Amino acid sequence: MKILVINGPNLNMLGKRDKEIYGGKTLAEIDSLIKEQGKALNIEVVTFQSNSEG
Repeated sequence: MKILVINGPNLNMLGKRDKEIYGGKTLAEIDSLIKEQGKALNIEVVTFQSNSEG
């Protein structure tokens, strides 16, 4: 099984913006955690981030 995770606008700013509101983890760290969980379940996870709003 394969899952595509599409991250939307400004999520690339996670870990850089107000950490009290958005948390301290970067998008790369979150993507890594998701992929690790997928691997444990024998699921391939592909992540993609776009700032496109249109």
